[in-house]
Amino acid sequence: MPGMLNSVVAKSQISGAADTFSAEAKKVEKKPLIEFLRHIEVYYGYDFNQPPNNTRPPFVYSHNRHNEVNINLAYIKGSYSAERVRATLAIAAGTYVNANYAAEPGVLKSLNEANVGVKLSGKKGLWLDAGIMVSHIGFESAYSPACWTLTRSIMADNSPYYETGAKLGYTSDNGQWYMAALVLNGWQRIQRVPTSSWPSGGTQLTYTPSDRVTLNYSTYIGDDKPDSLSALRIFHDLYGTFNLTDKFGLTSGIDFGMQERLKQNGWSNWLGAAIIARYKFSKKTALAARGEYYLDRDGVIIPTTTSDGFNTMGASINFDYYIMKVVLWRVEIKMYDSEDAVFSKEGKELIHTNAAATTSLSISF
Repeated sequence: MPGMLNSVVAKSQISGAADTFSAEAKKVEKKPLIEFLRHIEVYYGYDFNQPPNNTRPPFVYSHNRHNEVNINLAYIKGSYSAERVRATLAIAAGTYVNANYAAEPGVLKSLNEANVGVKLSGKKGLWLDAGIMVSHIGFESAYSPACWTLTRSIMADNSPYYETGAKLGYTSDNGQWYMAALVLNGWQRIQRVPTSSWPSGGTQLTYTPSDRVTLNYSTYIGDDKPDSLSALRIFHDLYGTFNLTDKFGLTSGIDFGMQERLKQNGWSNWLGAAIIARYKFSKKTALAARGEYYLDRDGVIIPTTTSDGFNTMGASINFDYYIMKVVLWRVEIKMYDSEDAVFSKEGKELIHTNAAATTSLSISF
């Protein structure tokens, strides 16, 4: 629940034998704000290819369990915000954590966010933040109510949800421009890859000309492998969100990545794209449709056993209903169709298609 710390400061002066307060000497500072957010998302998903291990295809990292009721993400988040300092700490658990934090050691798996920021200018919006942060890449996050669809797109699941490092960010006086430069431990990493000598980096540029339009361009450059397997990765992410009316909105994004080939000259590349249209019938109900495409012929991000790699189109339709202000029920049907047979059917054969139905119930308070 939101809380406030009392930080009103008054200076006193002593005049003769009595204490008097000078109006000119009174200084009122912005009160630091402490807020908490608790979130639990329970889901049930059914994959019509019926994977024998009850795990959806390996490129699916959110809502990835089949034919069982489970927790995608449960976390408690606390944030502190004052005039010149801010901090966030979020502890998380769920199948999203199991899948996305699998490479992290020990208790680090439970840290969804842990960062502190210091304002470097008294008058300008220049901040230095450091720690475990939400990724600067993409328009979808692990926090489902902030996303227009129940499940994430292929491009979101296969680019960083979180990052660790330091970020120098600037917001213009009119709030329309945001610019940031980052030094990172790697591609979705808390702890850097062992024997990796070089940090990674990134940039972000966001333009928000009005409350209806957001345009964003983010980059990543780095090496996410040990020095003995060094391969430079360069990644670009571009997206826009357009709330065309109070009821109808569009979000579209495209990712393009390049990585040096290890055993031959040249570069491997991959591409992801998605477009989502959402219509809000009322404050309680909304319908969203998504089309997406992902191409990774060399298997840099999504390896396959086929010579043509991963070349897949997807479509989904999603219905939302707010049972109460803090309780959201969602249902989604999703279909993938690949150029090659890359989807396992009951663990017995490979086929070109994959279909799934998912429903979730979440509370955020």
